[in-house]
Formats: sequence, structure tokens, C-alpha cells
Amino acid sequence: QVQLVESGGGLVQTGDSLRLSCAASDRTFSYYAMGWFRQPPGKEREFVATISWSGDNTYYADSIKGRFTISRDNAKNIMYLQMVSLKPEDTAVYYCAAARDRLMAASPADYDYWGQGTQVTVSS
Repeated sequence: QVQLVESGGGLVQTGDSLRLSCAASDRTFSYYAMGWFRQPPGKEREFVATISWSGDNTYYADSIKGRFTISRDNAKNIMYLQMVSLKPEDTAVYYCAAARDRLMAASPADYDYWGQGTQVTVSS
């Protein structure tokens, strides 16, 4: 079972940047499609971005396209989410997740393992 730990969240101002990290406990990390999701206050969890096991394929939610970049380093068992031009509506708890037997996935139901989340707060 893969354990995932997010880090890098914090309180920033509109227009700032942050890089989130998701560290996996197992070398099988490289076999999984990975994704980032977020849950804004009072709302349901929503898809942010996903990346294939090789890193060659990525897919983004329209709301963050052009501002966020997902990447992974399989040698280090880490996935990243680089966020720039942050907006107050990006405020949420951000979760990373791992999916078996998929190239990529945009639905929470497709994921098998989840991290505990990291808070990102963007002030106006």
C-alpha cells in the first residue's frame, strides 16, 4: 500500500506562487497514475490535474490551466504541483492521490490511495 504525504501549503497573497509536493513511501510509485485534487471550504472535492506514470501525459482542469503545472520525479518518489498567479478561489485543501491500472484519471473514484491534504490559503 502506497502512503502519500503532501507538503508545501501555506498562506500567500494573490499573484504569489507555491509548489506543493507529494512524497510516496513506496518505489511502486512509478507504476501509478497520480493526481491532485482540492476541496474548497464548504464545497466538494474537485479535480485539479493528473499525470501518467511516465510523466509524458498530463491533463488539467480548465479552472487552473496555464497557471498550474503537474510533474513527477520517479527516482525520488515525488510528485509536484507548481502553482503561479494564485487567486483567492484557489483556497482549498489540496490532496494528492495514486491510481492503479490507469494512464491518467480525473475522477476521485478512480484513485486508490490518498494523502491527508495540505492547506493552501490565498488572501486578496
